[in-house]
Amino acid sequence: MPIHSPILAPAIVLVLWSLFMLAWLAIARVPAMSKLGIRLGSIVGSRGVNLEGVVPDRVNWKSHNYSHLMEQPTLFYVTVVVLALVGEGGGVNLQLAWAYVGLRIVHSLVQALWNRVIVRFTIFGMATLALLVLAINAAQATL
Repeated sequence: MPIHSPILAPAIVLVLWSLFMLAWLAIARVPAMSKLGIRLGSIVGSRGVNLEGVVPDRVNWKSHNYSHLMEQPTLFYVTVVVLALVGEGGGVNLQLAWAYVGLRIVHSLVQALWNRVIVRFTIFGMATLALLVLAINAAQATL
């Protein structure tokens, strides 16, 4: 039986944003590597972290953000699915989910373009608060 819940929309938007950030990091990183004479076809056993201090920091910022989008948002996805399954995917939960996604997108843009830590930290804190309230609401709905 299909589940139709509006709270799934912000979750898929965050997935799409994460994939956009992945593309952006590749578009930034590959030319920077090429400029330094690093050829993808000749690299064996390396990881993105090996580019720290090699390519410009502004290039690595996109990669750092993509990694961040693979961390805390996993909790968001689980919380959204729980809320959808128990029929609590509308109202304030939907608003909080959109707030979380919007804040994570703003966080990405700040980190990828400007990278002021206090600004990132503030935005991250606000997003975390939205996620915390969502998780509490999911716990109340399931217990």
